[in-house]
Amino acid sequence: MFFSLYNNFKKKRNKAKLKDEKFSFLFDEDRSGEYVVIDTETTGLNPQVDEILSIGAVKIKDNKILTSQTFEVYVKNSRAISSKSIEIHRIRPCDVEYAKSSNEAISELLNFIGSRTLVGYYLEFDADMINKYLKPLLGIKLPNKMIEVSELYYDAQIATIPQGHIDLRFDTMLKKYNIPNMGAHNAVNDAVMTAMIFLKLKS
Repeated sequence: MFFSLYNNFKKKRNKAKLKDEKFSFLFDEDRSGEYVVIDTETTGLNPQVDEILSIGAVKIKDNKILTSQTFEVYVKNSRAISSKSIEIHRIRPCDVEYAKSSNEAISELLNFIGSRTLVGYYLEFDADMINKYLKPLLGIKLPNKMIEVSELYYDAQIATIPQGHIDLRFDTMLKKYNIPNMGAHNAVNDAVMTAMIFLKLKS
């Protein structure tokens, strides 16, 4: 009861900061029955200094991944991509040559996700990265409900391995549920694989 009231208060306070009423739909009650699984590729792991290179997302409805409804956008950066960063996500300077501005990319993302519940693997980091751009643009943070896949996996495994070490690595979860690794490490593929893990855990 207390947490529900507190969350409602936080949501109202967040909405009061919204700079553009055009995006008030983010605070509507979601009636779509859909989830949006989201992933970001970034220049590093520090939201304070690093930037988003690309965002990928896919919708889930009725326990089915809607692969015809995927979202992908590349984002312009303020500085050159490091060679170390390229090794991880394979996004080269030529890949972002015609990327969209951060404001344009975030606006498109918001229209895709609406007020749906977001799902992700270490989703808090992705949300922090998105909020880095969203706060200056609209004055708010993502108001969507969020589901963390690694937490669901931990809860499922701890019942069978009480007080044991739970391996929360992404590849470990894929193997556990016999989900094929799609190979190419990009935001959309990672979102689709995360969606598969989520559906396994949900069922």
